[in-house]
Amino acid sequence: MKKIAVAFTGPSNSGKTTLITKIADILLETAQVAIIKHDPKDKASFDTKGKDSYKFSQTGAETVVVSPTRTTYFSQKSRTLDELVQMLGDFDFLLVEGLKTLPLPRIAIFRERIDESYFAYSQAIAIDKSVDIHQYTIPAHITVLDLNNPYAVIEWIKKYAKQL
Repeated sequence: MKKIAVAFTGPSNSGKTTLITKIADILLETAQVAIIKHDPKDKASFDTKGKDSYKFSQTGAETVVVSPTRTTYFSQKSRTLDELVQMLGDFDFLLVEGLKTLPLPRIAIFRERIDESYFAYSQAIAIDKSVDIHQYTIPAHITVLDLNNPYAVIEWIKKYAKQL
């Protein structure tokens, strides 16, 4: 399989980590998965139960946490996407949380309400039943996905992820 990558974004507590973890668990049954998490506040820790980075590392996927001052993966400086891909080695799917500036297809995740400012750099949104989709004008280029259906999200990823 070719290496492909997709990014996830959204407000705090929107369900990004939960969705990425579900997707990784499913993909790991038949493929190699790597996860990169952006840590803009420099507070991630792999050994703190309940934290996002802990949950990602528990999936069995290779996991990298990127912050402004370090990359937690045997490195003490931030890395570019190309450098991270090289460090990760073999994988089929790369799931990135955050890092809005990376040139990757992006799924924005929302609960309760949609923040339309995410439309400018997203190709899909994943929402649950708490969002009244009829209150919004979704641009034609954005696919609406069910946040609670990781298999549908995986199908979208297989179709639209960036080949590396």
